[in-house]
Amino acid sequence: MFSGIVQDVGRVQSHEQRGGDVRLLVAVGRLDLARIQPGDSICVQGCCLTVTEVQRGAFAVDVSRETLALTTLAELKGGSPVNLEPALRAGDALGGHLVSGHVDGVGRVVAVGSDARSRRLTIAAPAELARYLAPKGSVAVDGVSLTINTVEQASFGVNIIPHTQTATTLGALTVGARVNLEVDQLARYLARLLAVPAP
Repeated sequence: MFSGIVQDVGRVQSHEQRGGDVRLLVAVGRLDLARIQPGDSICVQGCCLTVTEVQRGAFAVDVSRETLALTTLAELKGGSPVNLEPALRAGDALGGHLVSGHVDGVGRVVAVGSDARSRRLTIAAPAELARYLAPKGSVAVDGVSLTINTVEQASFGVNIIPHTQTATTLGALTVGARVNLEVDQLARYLARLLAVPAP
């Protein structure tokens, strides 16, 4: 489980094909690797992955064909920046919202504008996710917890404040960029409860 509060922007050192799967080696900057061991979960661009190896200043993860097909991780290459967040521990602050790291779909940035010192992004989500998007609700974009400002059908608008622009990969997004989306868990469970009649 994660909070959507990115702790570091890492860089992909290598993207190695391994029998249909991919092994990523990710270099870190601020992230304390002393707290991370093989077997731990880490959120990379919004995707929960398992650490398989820890090296000096970097860690490795394996990415399955399923994850490659359903997220943007197949598009990563050497030098690509990635948002990083280690799994929450008991007592950690929950500054964003509960994020599982299970991507629900890939969206596309359709507009970028200015709103005072913030950047305003409009993101088109897959149509099947529209029912989970609500103004003032939460959404994770590439692993970053954001508040939805506006919703129009399956598109939604978010503001990226100056801190988030520099502390995550979201400040560099341009029109056409593909992003990993995870809808709010409470919205997902509520929709399921309403859809299934009580026994």
